[in-house]
Amino acid sequence: MRFIGIDIGAEAHVVAGVDEAGQTWLKPTSITEDAQGYTHLREVLGDPTHALVVMAATGHYWQNLFATLTAHGFAIALVNPLRTQRFAEEELRRTKTDAIDGLGLARFGHQKRPPPTPLPDRATQELRELVHLRDRLVQDMGDRVRQVHRLIDLGFPEFARHLTDLGSALATTILHAYPTAAAFRGLALADVAGLLYAGRHRVGDELALTLLAAASTSVGPHHGEPYRLQIRYACEDLDLWRGRLSTVERDIERLLDAHDVGKLLTTIPGIGPPTAARLVATLGDPAHFRSGGALAAYVGAVPGLRLSGKRQGRHAGLHPLGHGRLRAQLWMPTLSAVRFNPGLRAYYQRLIARGKLPKVAVVAAMHKLLLAVYSVAKHRRPFVPNLTPQETPA
Repeated sequence: MRFIGIDIGAEAHVVAGVDEAGQTWLKPTSITEDAQGYTHLREVLGDPTHALVVMAATGHYWQNLFATLTAHGFAIALVNPLRTQRFAEEELRRTKTDAIDGLGLARFGHQKRPPPTPLPDRATQELRELVHLRDRLVQDMGDRVRQVHRLIDLGFPEFARHLTDLGSALATTILHAYPTAAAFRGLALADVAGLLYAGRHRVGDELALTLLAAASTSVGPHHGEPYRLQIRYACEDLDLWRGRLSTVERDIERLLDAHDVGKLLTTIPGIGPPTAARLVATLGDPAHFRSGGALAAYVGAVPGLRLSGKRQGRHAGLHPLGHGRLRAQLWMPTLSAVRFNPGLRAYYQRLIARGKLPKVAVVAAMHKLLLAVYSVAKHRRPFVPNLTPQETPA
């Protein structure tokens, strides 16, 4: 066996290799991120037979190299950078360079023998990109809504009392036409009530009358052109991104319907198309984990017990390691599953009856939900509740 370590960079990578005896057969060599560099890499690596390439999942920079080497028959182990960092700390290494990191990855492969990482299928890759795009759109929309909140507080603070969702089509339509309280003064009721939003809906007389009354006594003093311009631009952005978000969500559902694992995950109560898409985008195929417990540990839905000697703690918080973003995104689906899944609801109620705190019980339910995700993915069958006689709903 030959073990090849590649330290990933934005514009250049460093490759090094050790043999079965742990001796260096390929000194650290720099490879550029272009066609010439990839050609040179294939020349120095030679035959892919009996070779294991180890690289860390550093941002998105590894993806091109991963696809190229996989296409040429190399087995590639994509590892968590935290593992390689801890491995380097074992030797009390004081110097960090790309060359040392590349050789360290090769030695990591020689000692740990990580399993090769399967290349995700095209549907999973596209689903991952769409989920990331949706996240960016939601983040951008949230930022714009917060900007609108600030501007409304300055020019028409009473507006938010009558329309709490400033990112809705109704709110942006009104604010784009009349961005400050001063813009409402002198208007006829029909001017505001006749505004159309979402293509065909009218603002209506009741809301228009309320806003006109509030604007006539508004305490907001900032009505200048810069404030009006900022609100109008923000409303235009929100209208544009709202349409894009709807298109992306339809595309996600379309891809999910054609995805073997993703479609099955939606059979689990509490997991709808957005959550199933996120699970596939983050985890790939959950069946690739060695067990359901390993999947829960990856997400971080496990207790961080620390027992040593006379120290016997009675309570344990979540372990600091884990996929915090995915864990946060699973919180609301878990609450939904507790409501609609009889087995999970009975499990949650038993924990509460034993004196567990509600949040502790929810995390335990999340752990159990992830076990269901693993089971559905592994057996490629829809979810079937496994109820005991005590848990059978009336």
